Amino acid sequence: MPPDRADTAPTAPSAAVPADTPVSDAAPLAALGALRAPGVEQAEAALVEHYTRLVRLAYLVLPPSLGRNRRVLTAHALVQRSLPRGRTAAVAERSAIPAQSRTEGGGRGTTGAGRNPGYAYVRERVLRQALDAGRPLRRLARPRRAQLPPLLPHVWGLRLFPRSGGADELALDQRLSGLSGPARAAFALRGLELLTDEEVRRLLHAAGAEDTETALTEAAEAAERRIGTADPVELLRSPEFDPCSLQARPTDLMRRRQYGRAALAATAALLVCGTLLGLPGDGWGPDGDADPAYGRGAAVASALDPARVRRIAPAAWQTSARTDFSVWPARGPLAEDRALLGRALTAWAAPGASVQISATPATPSGPPMGSPQLLYAGKVDAARVVLFHDGLRVVRYAEPAAGGEGAAALDFVRVDGADAAAAGALVVGRSDGEVRYLTAPWVRGTSVRDLLDPAEPARPLRRDADGVTDPLASPAMARDCRSWDTLSVRDGTADTGAPDTGATDAHAPDPGATDRLLTDLGELTPARLTSGPPSAPGDVSAPADRAAWARTACLLPAMRSHGVRSVNSWPYARQPLPESNGTATWLCTRAETWRGPGSRVLAQFQAPSRTTAPGAVAARAEDSPACGVRESQVLAGVLWKSRGGTWYVLAAGSGKLGPVEVSGGVRGKAPGNLLAVRAAEGAQAELYGRSPDGTRVDALR
Repeated sequence: MPPDRADTAPTAPSAAVPADTPVSDAAPLAALGALRAPGVEQAEAALVEHYTRLVRLAYLVLPPSLGRNRRVLTAHALVQRSLPRGRTAAVAERSAIPAQSRTEGGGRGTTGAGRNPGYAYVRERVLRQALDAGRPLRRLARPRRAQLPPLLPHVWGLRLFPRSGGADELALDQRLSGLSGPARAAFALRGLELLTDEEVRRLLHAAGAEDTETALTEAAEAAERRIGTADPVELLRSPEFDPCSLQARPTDLMRRRQYGRAALAATAALLVCGTLLGLPGDGWGPDGDADPAYGRGAAVASALDPARVRRIAPAAWQTSARTDFSVWPARGPLAEDRALLGRALTAWAAPGASVQISATPATPSGPPMGSPQLLYAGKVDAARVVLFHDGLRVVRYAEPAAGGEGAAALDFVRVDGADAAAAGALVVGRSDGEVRYLTAPWVRGTSVRDLLDPAEPARPLRRDADGVTDPLASPAMARDCRSWDTLSVRDGTADTGAPDTGATDAHAPDPGATDRLLTDLGELTPARLTSGPPSAPGDVSAPADRAAWARTACLLPAMRSHGVRSVNSWPYARQPLPESNGTATWLCTRAETWRGPGSRVLAQFQAPSRTTAPGAVAARAEDSPACGVRESQVLAGVLWKSRGGTWYVLAAGSGKLGPVEVSGGVRGKAPGNLLAVRAAEGAQAELYGRSPDGTRVDALR
């Protein structure tokens, strides 16, 4: 084995450890536990606790031919109908719940839910009903309940569907639509539940699937073929497949009005002929559901008037107390094209069926709240692009520059609370694997820096007079991770002089400017990259920070299309390895979102290496305060093999965390924040530590 390489395997705290980064000769360090058959109370508790997870599973298994609105409602209905019918029924059905062994239900990296017999029972009921819903109706056979439209929940006047993802999510949805119901179930169970093939086989058989071997084969083939650079299994966690995070659109309004008028006429005739009761005096005319002209109609007309869009003066940012998108001037050669602005505003207020809409999570995609601010209008590559800002969102409208039948597109991104660093650039266009940025008026220079080559100097990047950069390779659209080009901007907010649109002096010595790194993660706003402790993250400038990011960059696809505002990588511990194998670095990488919730945290173990190969992901979590301003402490561990072939449990905590203790199949304790204990391959253990005040701190999960 080369001297700069050691084998690692991720470890989890009191559940199993996700095998996020495959490393040779590695084995997960799983936790111990035993479960009993559930009663109705336990099944109900499992359903409530893991409701969103079960609904996502049902949504993925249901046939796409139902349509997204009915799939959403049916998925919720199936989960809500999955409880036992009563206390006695639960006892009678316990035989249908398999006894939990050390590995059964746990899979390769399942969480505590996978070992909960109540959850296992409800999951089987959901899976059985979802498979039943996909069976064809037979003319003489009695339909099963799952094959009929659900009575509850029911929504009138609205169509509900998950938030739109990107092109990768659409490709995965099309791929899943070509699979059989059992194959979709196997794909979801392997990807979301992290079950082994044997566990999937048993669960499908218990749910009534017939040809489980074919289903497993189809699922494996679908999982092996990557979609662009994205892992299909990772895409399952996208908001595109989350039926609990929904968008609402009205049904066919014209048809509803026609039906309403017909029903109204029939009702009026019955009332006149039967009871001679007077009709209500208001609200029944053809315009009864509209506000007066001086109400909402006037406000909408004003918001849609291209002559009324707000235009900020070019030098406003130099004297404003705020330095964000609200002080960006109106730029672009088509900023005076009222026809283009009118089409963009109309598409925003009332998008037709041909307009493709995408929005970051928790970003409303409704009409403007008033006359928006114009940021840019111009031709970018093969499209005419308009960028608006309404105080909460940045909206990008794009239409084919050549005209014709091409579909227009609307992209929404949330930007409230932006500062000078977060408002440094916007993505103005993507094509052919490349991206162009529109930079802020205070940006004095731009360049390109490859994260995977920390020693390489930044490459100059030209901008035009409006601040639009030349194209650079987009890592969000790349098929592999051989390079990771980032946009380096020189922030000149400390200088009120005119911004430099050239690139020749982008990184010349300048004590009044700050260099920031921004990366494309598939959204309108690039994410800012930083390094350092959560209390004081700084820009990536030191050689050590660039070296750490070189081994972290290829983990960034896990944060794509998630509304990420910034990503901070914090080397929270350095650990001398046993047997003189060098010194490893522990990093905690945290992605903050524009909306607040939804943060993603990765604990990473970087063994000594002469290459920029990614480190091993020891643990990951969502919506966790770990490695953040509110809770900076973190603890993680891996099962690691030395060059001599000996396995160890390694763990590291941040700051003053300690002692650190491991129990279960491996026992050991260290007084400080670093632990190294000999272990057997495939050992099971539980890891935890103590804060200075004695509070127990569990490992990240």
